[in-house]
Amino acid sequence: MFRDLRIRFSIIILLTLGALFALAPSVTSNLPDWWKNSVHKIKLGLDLKGGMQLILGVQAEKAVESYMERTKNDLESFLKSKGILVVYANRMGLNIKIKYVEPGKQVMVPSLITERYPELQILKVSHRAGHGYLVLGINPKQKAAMEKSAIGQALETIRNRIDQFGVTEPDISRQGKNQILVQLPGIKNPQRAIQLIGKTAVLEFKLVDDEHSLEDALKGNIPPGDEILYQRIVDPDTGVVTRRPYLIKKKTLLTGDVLKDARVRINSQYGEPYVSITFDSRGAKEFEKITAENVKKRLAIILDNNVYSAPVIQERIAGGRAQITGSFTTQEAHDLAIVLRAGALPAPVKILEKRTVGPTLGEDSIRKGITSVVVGGLLVVLFMIFYYKLSGIVADLALFLNVIFILAILAAFRATLTLPGIAGIVLTIGMAVDANVLIFERIREELWIGKTPRAAMEAGFSKAFTTILDANVTTLITAIVLYQFGTGPIKGFAVTLSIGILSSMFTAIVVSRAVFDLAFEKRRIRSISI
Repeated sequence: MFRDLRIRFSIIILLTLGALFALAPSVTSNLPDWWKNSVHKIKLGLDLKGGMQLILGVQAEKAVESYMERTKNDLESFLKSKGILVVYANRMGLNIKIKYVEPGKQVMVPSLITERYPELQILKVSHRAGHGYLVLGINPKQKAAMEKSAIGQALETIRNRIDQFGVTEPDISRQGKNQILVQLPGIKNPQRAIQLIGKTAVLEFKLVDDEHSLEDALKGNIPPGDEILYQRIVDPDTGVVTRRPYLIKKKTLLTGDVLKDARVRINSQYGEPYVSITFDSRGAKEFEKITAENVKKRLAIILDNNVYSAPVIQERIAGGRAQITGSFTTQEAHDLAIVLRAGALPAPVKILEKRTVGPTLGEDSIRKGITSVVVGGLLVVLFMIFYYKLSGIVADLALFLNVIFILAILAAFRATLTLPGIAGIVLTIGMAVDANVLIFERIREELWIGKTPRAAMEAGFSKAFTTILDANVTTLITAIVLYQFGTGPIKGFAVTLSIGILSSMFTAIVVSRAVFDLAFEKRRIRSISI
């Protein structure tokens, strides 16, 4: 019996030491680095630490539209390379309409397209007066796969941007079919974070159309295949913002998906920041080819349909490097480098919900939460001592260990402690002694019918066990359902409640029983103070 008792106490002591080890970094910072690096502090939710929560809706269908736009441009170039004269190629929503000069064999163009673009399907074919006419759409399975991929890619892109932004312990996860939940605890500049997260960051290189009149285009006479885009210019002395128009050819020569790196540099002559970009091997070859074929022409560098610069190509540029200049502040240049380095969002995101909690409110919540735990725990402790005497002290010891185990598990598994989570701990404090109450009342009944203290104690623990197990299992099932189907605050409550239920069963049944067994084994007591 005593040997078994030593094993039980060894397990209890080891678990208690492990819990204290996991909990220590959350209590004090005066610890060795290896200790602090081994176990993380308890993560506090936004309602405790302050910060910002965003629910973003990913417009995944826009990714499919962008794909069809690129496919249209590539398709037009492909047909021309095959000697087929394309009259026009337009995208209408998710469909591509092509009119071309009939090459003589009516089946030639459709078969060429389906062979090269298996993800496309031909919706309509017609031939009249020597011309062919096609309407192309995207395969529904391919469309669904693209939308799913766009949401996953958006999630990773946003995570990369936030990691480089410097927010500690962000929580970024998918929610629902096409939504992303972003929680940024402790953030000090919410507006800058919103701009950084939501920037589409579609980088494009296009030629400036200097062959047609910009003035005529501004009056509404825009040449086919052209568009008007603007450059934002800020006067460094007055801060006045002006917009310079450019007549840009719609065809995209190069996109940001071939970027390898983007860094902020300072112009040595004027001391102004700019963004230096480096292409990967494929991008470097394409950029060299573009510059070689368009010497003395202006190449516009465009981000999200805004012209940043339009320098004249003086010569072929090899080496895979370019730079984006503009009226940048250092912070604007830094943020631009972040979004370029992290990658462009595959589809625009829309802020569906924004919630900001100030750090003052968070500190007040922590203070009130701790007060509720202390007051609730103290009342339970005093009641147990008053009503059950020395046995109540045993229950209070189990309760104290229970709270330590809950907080240690939260720290060890990096779970987030929220205000509803604190409510779960307060509820667990009451439920933790409930098991002891059932045991103690059963022991009292056994003593009243004349059993010895030892026999009454053993009967109390064994007969109350089934009731305790039933009550806690049903509550645990409820907590699991709350976690599975609840939102953020409900999940926080469910997490601490679940951990508290499992911990309270261990402390009430194993720890309390071990203390009673030790008392009977060592002290040879003849009565129970209950």
